[in-house]
This record gives sequence, structure tokens and C-alpha cells, in this order.
Amino acid sequence: MTAPSSTPDFAAIKQRQQATWAAGDYSMVGTTLQIVGERLCEAVDLRAGERVLDVAAGNGNASLAAARRWCEVTSTDYVGALLNRAKERAAAERLTIQFQEADAEALPFPEGSFDVVLSTFGVMFTPNQEKAASELARVCRTSGRIGLANWTPDGFIGQLFKTIGKHVPPPAGVKSPALWGTEVRLEELFAGHDVKATRQTFNFRYKSADHWLEVFKTYYGPTNRAFAALDANGQAVLQADIVELLTRMNRGGEDTLIVPSEYLEVVITKR
Repeated sequence: MTAPSSTPDFAAIKQRQQATWAAGDYSMVGTTLQIVGERLCEAVDLRAGERVLDVAAGNGNASLAAARRWCEVTSTDYVGALLNRAKERAAAERLTIQFQEADAEALPFPEGSFDVVLSTFGVMFTPNQEKAASELARVCRTSGRIGLANWTPDGFIGQLFKTIGKHVPPPAGVKSPALWGTEVRLEELFAGHDVKATRQTFNFRYKSADHWLEVFKTYYGPTNRAFAALDANGQAVLQADIVELLTRMNRGGEDTLIVPSEYLEVVITKR
């Protein structure tokens, strides 16, 4: 008798994740994170004319930042609707960017096609982490740079996902996306390459905890789908837990919401 396989069904998990990120409208949240893309382009020390690939680009924060620095940019994501939002932004700024739907775990580009490969809060959510990291390194030329922005496990977003996971468990056998926000895991994923990581902070600035919740329930796929998976009582408990987290981490006082969220800014030089 054959023992059951312990390997997760990555294809099925990815299909569900794709539907999650297509829910709501991530661009409404993503646009507020633009400063992270700008910082990352400075961290990798972009040069005008370099070939840049943005992986799991969402609505194009890093893509736009690289194009503003006169790079030759290709922007990819597996959710076409998000790329359409990025196209709108590029058109508004008269920036030239190539857009292409693509899976971060199977990038449709030859080895060494790009000088720089970027991903801001994107590739960290792939179910097969080893495959995704391998693809980033494969399409980057030798001595090129891979720039990543990844939420840390102990930061606000890391804690948010832990909170959601208590109510809607993540797929069995899949490693936590927040591991991409740890130096130890990055050294494993990019063994043999030069990995440098710096802790940074992004501040979520909203009118109140209720305002943040309204936006994220409506537009942010993971939060949107988590609430949709619960009955009314479950939704109320999850909402209370998230509001408690927001209130506890708020440094804005009683009149506004300012929640610092730690992330890891990573520059990997391919060897």
C-alpha cells in the first residue's frame, strides 16, 4: 500500500491564491506602498538603461519607480487585472513599461535576461518558495542584483496574518510567507549568493482602526477572502481581534491611526 504524499498540491494552492489576490482591488492598498518601491530601487542602486524585471508586481510600484529612473522595465504578475491598474498608472506618467502576465514560479524569460530583478511584497506569497527563489536567480545575470521587500514575522503585517490564520487556517504544508522576512530563510533560499538585509518600517496611515478595516475588508484580497469564509459570528470575532491588534500597535493617538509595519529590504548579488 502506497503511503499518502506529504507534498502540498502547489497547483491547487496557487489557483486559490490567485483568486484571493484577484478579490477586491489590491491597487487601492498597493498604491499607498509606493514609497517602498522607491526605496528599493535606491537600495539596489539602479542605473539608467538597466534591464529590470518586477515579479509579482501587483499594480506596479517597483515597476514605476524603476521606469522613473530610465530603466528598461518588464512588469509581471499572475493577476491580469492588477497589471491593468499598473498600465493605467504608467500611461498617466507617460512611462514605457512592458507588461506580461507570468507566474513567479515559472518566469517565461531566458537565463540571465535581466540586470536587476525586483519584488515588493509579492514573491514572498508564492506557495513553492524554493522554486520562486530559483526563478528569481535564474533570470538575473551573474553579478546582477535581486531586490526584495518582505514583511517580517514580528511586524504588523506578519502579526495580521497570524491573527487571520487563527480563524482561517492557511493551506497545510505551505511555509509561512513571512519567512521571506527573515535573514535565515533568505540565506537558505539564495545559498551561494551575497545576501544583505536591512530592517525598514512602513507606516500605515488611516483615519482610524475602523477606516483601516473598511479598506482592507473591501480591497485587500487576503482580508476580503478571510471574512467571506466566516459566518457572522466568526466575522465579528475576527474583526475584534484585528481591531485589538491595530489599537495596540497604533502610535497615532486617539484621533488617527499610524501603525508601523516592519519589513526586510533585501539586496542579493548573484554569484
